[in-house]
Amino acid sequence: MTLPDLAAVGLDYSVAGPVATITLDRPDVRNAQTPAMWRALAAIGREIPDDVRVVVVTGRGETFSAGLDRAMLDPATHGQESVIGLLSLSDEEASAAIDEFQRGFTFLREPRFVSVAVVRGYAIGAGFQLALSCDLRVVADDAQFSMKESALGLVPDLTGTKPLVESVGYARALEICATARMVGAREAVDIGLVNMAVPVADLDATVADLVAALAAPMADVVSETKTLLQGAADRDLDEQRRLEREAQIRRFRALADAFAG
Repeated sequence: MTLPDLAAVGLDYSVAGPVATITLDRPDVRNAQTPAMWRALAAIGREIPDDVRVVVVTGRGETFSAGLDRAMLDPATHGQESVIGLLSLSDEEASAAIDEFQRGFTFLREPRFVSVAVVRGYAIGAGFQLALSCDLRVVADDAQFSMKESALGLVPDLTGTKPLVESVGYARALEICATARMVGAREAVDIGLVNMAVPVADLDATVADLVAALAAPMADVVSETKTLLQGAADRDLDEQRRLEREAQIRRFRALADAFAG
């Protein structure tokens, strides 16, 4: 499968050994997102090589993403690239279109790699949801998060609601979404929304150290662990114990093969 013209939709994608990097590359509009970008993200997700173990998602310039490109709300913007275009569809057609958009976010949860959002400046609306789609979030101390959808008369629909509740709990998630307020980096750490916040000047080095640590263990160890942890809260103890046993036996076999080789 061939990737679309990524530059045309404001994306950059590269792979270096076990690390893939996806960069939102529209700094002139603070990396605002469009449906074309979401479809391209989904295409990237399908193309990531099997030997990639870490996927880094970042934004060019001083802002991670200001969210939905406001041109998508302009009645003069025609077709399914606009909110007005979606309104012209039947419920079934609109649902199918949104499902396609969501696939640009869901691939980041795949167990075969760990995804890391690197956030500078604002992560608003769709930008917030893209960061939430990643397993880990490392941010600069100037980071600001906001779920702006309610201020536009909309709801978050790019897969951000589940990870938000899982990170901060139902009550806090409701308050953040309903008020559309800003959540700064320090608060984001305190409430469990992000893993760490560091000075802007230290962000790249911090991420490089984290990526190296994630890529260091033997192949498949981190993906097995991610699979165990995903959904653990929804399983009973006996089911979780069974999955742990099965995963550990696979690790024993892999280690035996490695030593034999």
